[in-house]
Amino acid sequence: MTNALLVKITRYVCLLGGGVLTGGALTTFVLELALRRLGAVAYIQVRQAEHDYFPWFIGVVFVPTFIAVVVLVLLARRAGSPALRPAVAARVLLVPALVVTFVVNAPINLDQFDWNAQAPPADWAGVRDRWQIAHAVRTAFCVIALGCLGVAIIDRPFERTAVT
Repeated sequence: MTNALLVKITRYVCLLGGGVLTGGALTTFVLELALRRLGAVAYIQVRQAEHDYFPWFIGVVFVPTFIAVVVLVLLARRAGSPALRPAVAARVLLVPALVVTFVVNAPINLDQFDWNAQAPPADWAGVRDRWQIAHAVRTAFCVIALGCLGVAIIDRPFERTAVT
């Protein structure tokens, strides 16, 4: 595979994966705002239903996207590309998004699988609020990372241009 082809594929995977991750995060953010109007029973039922499918989907998208961003950083560094700084910023921003996921959101998701919707825990609303705040922070990291990827990729030459 030529370097130019690798750069092209990496750019596409970064933008597509970053867009899907950010779109999913923003959609979930809006959905969670709507779910705040529900009582405990309905909220728990929705959360349990959505988490039958959503976590594995995000994992399947996140892994190749993160790998592509790391590859983009390495290729940009090797080429001395002006894409390096925004690509590094995107990679840096994806790390705290992942940390928030594993430290806050994933443990709450696992706990919610065991909740009985007909007998919700007394602190269900507090747990919901912690999950939603962490998700808002994670979403902000993803949105800014996607913006950085856009800056790194769209209308930006990859190779350093010679100064004459």
